[in-house]
Amino acid sequence: MAEKLTVSKHDDRLTGYRELLPQLQGLTAGESNQVANLANVAAALRQTFGFFWVGFYLVEGNELILGPFQGDIACTRIQKGKGVCGTAWAESRTQLVADVDAFPGHIACSSASRSEIVVPILKNRVVVAVLDIDSDRLDDFSEDDVEGVEAICQWLGSSIF
Repeated sequence: MAEKLTVSKHDDRLTGYRELLPQLQGLTAGESNQVANLANVAAALRQTFGFFWVGFYLVEGNELILGPFQGDIACTRIQKGKGVCGTAWAESRTQLVADVDAFPGHIACSSASRSEIVVPILKNRVVVAVLDIDSDRLDDFSEDDVEGVEAICQWLGSSIF
């Protein structure tokens, strides 16, 4: 098990995601507990990039239920199609939100959250969870984040779920 992450400082996050992914794979190798693995992935993402909030919502019936996360307390249950997380689930596609206050139906779990990226995690083409990352800065996420987080979620769907 890794005790330390090594991600170089770069101007673009995509390089950071590319360096982080094999370390996440090593960190979770040999550990079968999903909660432990998701907790470490959330911690690694927050530690590497300094995001305000990083966490997972797991599909349970017709709701997303709060899973492992790093950051301030959060909403516990989200309905399908509601807010950014529920929309990512309902549409089975990444939501990149530059200003959460401009997102119709945004669920404000924390007033400090200003921008957000939510990526669905699919297992056998079915959304089983979403990875939610919030920033306390407006327009903090780009297509680099989309590409990097989607790669992590694709791996999670095939290896952790």
